[in-house]
Amino acid sequence: MTTKQTTKSVTFLILGAGGDLTQRLLLPGLGSLLAVESDREVQVIGADRADLTTASFRALVRDRLRKGGADAKTAGRIAGKAHYIKADLLDLSALADLVQVAEGELVVYFALPPAISMKVCAQLEKLDLPASTRLGLEKPFGADEKSARQFNKQLQRVVDEDRIFRVDHFLGVSTVLNLIGLRFANRMLQPIWNAEHIERVEILYDEDLALEGRAGYYDQAGALRDMLQSHLLQILAIFAMEPIASLDPQELADLKAQVLRATHIWENNPKEYAQRARYTAGSINGRSVPSYVKEKGVESSRNTETLAQLTVQIDNNRWAGVPFVLRSGKAMGAPRKQVIVYFRDVPHLPKGFIGDHTGDAMIIDLKPGRVSFKLSMNAEGDPLDLEQRTLSADLAGAQMTAYGEVLRYLMDDNQLLSVRADSAELCWKIVAPAIKAFEQNLVPIQQYKAGSDGPEGWLADDSVAIGQESAELTSTSNKGRTARTTTARPAKG
Repeated sequence: MTTKQTTKSVTFLILGAGGDLTQRLLLPGLGSLLAVESDREVQVIGADRADLTTASFRALVRDRLRKGGADAKTAGRIAGKAHYIKADLLDLSALADLVQVAEGELVVYFALPPAISMKVCAQLEKLDLPASTRLGLEKPFGADEKSARQFNKQLQRVVDEDRIFRVDHFLGVSTVLNLIGLRFANRMLQPIWNAEHIERVEILYDEDLALEGRAGYYDQAGALRDMLQSHLLQILAIFAMEPIASLDPQELADLKAQVLRATHIWENNPKEYAQRARYTAGSINGRSVPSYVKEKGVESSRNTETLAQLTVQIDNNRWAGVPFVLRSGKAMGAPRKQVIVYFRDVPHLPKGFIGDHTGDAMIIDLKPGRVSFKLSMNAEGDPLDLEQRTLSADLAGAQMTAYGEVLRYLMDDNQLLSVRADSAELCWKIVAPAIKAFEQNLVPIQQYKAGSDGPEGWLADDSVAIGQESAELTSTSNKGRTARTTTARPAKG
């Protein structure tokens, strides 16, 4: 364990502390941060309408910090000075009392629905907040481009933009730095990171989890809004950005926004290049999963999609003509969280070789961090026979959970992992035509069985084959950080 010497005192004020987000992600995330940096001075204050006492909240904080990895002494120290205040968060005087309790720098975290967060911000605008106040907010950042713009203006009336942290836990430091390091810390990949050498790119995030009791939020959002609009477009922006000079938060935000401004649905045709589907009853790893429309809290009339796929293009010199496929689904047969880069065929293969020499690819697994190269090379036996071989190596693992990482940057006032206002608005602008096409039923909603790979034909055969190989590799990969070589499964067809 490494311990960073930290003397800055921070009050972590959680609005909505009685909710699932606080218990399941925020406090364990803080625990994982404290497991690495145990000397942090953090005062946790929880506020909500829930009937909790300070004693019960302290017990909850202690338990959740331990769950995240903090040792008993550290968890006890932080929990021992935690406070819970039952309050109406829309009441101005109650908010003023909460702010006055803060010691040191104030970090206000909105573990609330976006509509409530906006109303709370309208009240905070009337208060004289400490100069160091920072706001942490969960996605979704609004419900469309217009509401995102309104939300941003409201936030900026409370504090300056550089004090606003729009949290996307997908942008944990390991994900961001692994992508940037892979691109710019070696000479081999830089010259081929463009349309001349890359044929297409897929950014996939398929989960084997189903609804898991989240109907209240998910049934009104769906896969397109929940995943593609936020997380996957942020990953695309980092993957496709121009070379960065330093790990400066403003420069990274500038380069991401540059990519997003050039991005739109392929041929501006959502009817052809946006797809949606919903899972039916099935089983995943031996557990039965009901049809989505039978899940508790779901209204079937909404036609909410649990799987969405979008093909976009980036209209700039580096990526002109390269399709980027974004896809995310729930209740899939196997989790798949990766970026796949498909390289173009060689201009000329020397005559005399036989066998499989197409489909070279690079696979970047986001969870766990791993990079693999699927390459054509001489097979065993006949030296003229080519086959696909996969070379794989693990990337640096995260020291803490994704929420631990974003909380560290938030408490340290470093915006490297934050989503800037313009990027939040641009992401909504990119998916707006697809949302409209879905709402007008211009795109049929297909079905797939829970535990399957989704509707047949959505992904190319080589992508399906890579997914099967990746699942096999993941199941046997937790044996140390050594490079591995495997024989690739041949593509179907």
